[in-house]
Amino acid sequence: MTGQRQASDQSNMSRINAESEPVSAAFSNAQELFQKRRRGFFAALVCAVFCAAHAGAQEPQKGPVSGLPLPRYVSLKSDRVNVREGPSKEHPTLWIYERAALPVEITAEFETWRKIRDSEGAEGWVLHSLLSGRRTALVAPWKKEPQLLVAADHSTPAAKLGPGVIGNLRSCDGKWCR
Repeated sequence: MTGQRQASDQSNMSRINAESEPVSAAFSNAQELFQKRRRGFFAALVCAVFCAAHAGAQEPQKGPVSGLPLPRYVSLKSDRVNVREGPSKEHPTLWIYERAALPVEITAEFETWRKIRDSEGAEGWVLHSLLSGRRTALVAPWKKEPQLLVAADHSTPAAKLGPGVIGNLRSCDGKWCR
C-alpha cells in the first residue's frame, strides 16, 4: 500500500469500533452513500416528472379583451386590410393586404386591435372588425409546382392545387383537414 492509502485506512479504522472490520465499515459507508444518492436522484426525477406534467397541463393563454385562446387562427374579412406598426390609427401603415380570406394568426390583443402574423412571419396590428373567425388554409406559396392532396398512400389524389390557393377549413384531425 502507498503511504496515502495507509493513512486513509487508519482514519477509517479510527471511526469504527474495535470489533468491526475496516473493510466492512468502508463498504457500509459506501452503501449508505449510494442509498442517499439514489434516494436523492429518485426524488429529483419524481419532481422533474411532476413539474413537466404540470407545465404541459397549463391552460392556454387567453386574450385579455376577447377571452379567446392566444395564439389563434383567423382570416382577413376584407379585400383591403391596413396593417399598422402599433395598435391605433395614429401608427403608420406598414403594408396593405389585398386578399380576403387570407389566413393569419392572432398573437396579441389590445382594445379593438389584434396583432397578427402571416404565413411569411410578417407581423403588425389590424382592427378586429377586419378579421373573420372563418378558418382558411393557404397552399404553400413558396412551392412553385402544384400540390397533390392524397389522404393515404394507396388513395387517388383528392385535388391538385396551385401555390397560393386559399381553401375553407371545416375540421382538422391533427394530420388532415377537410
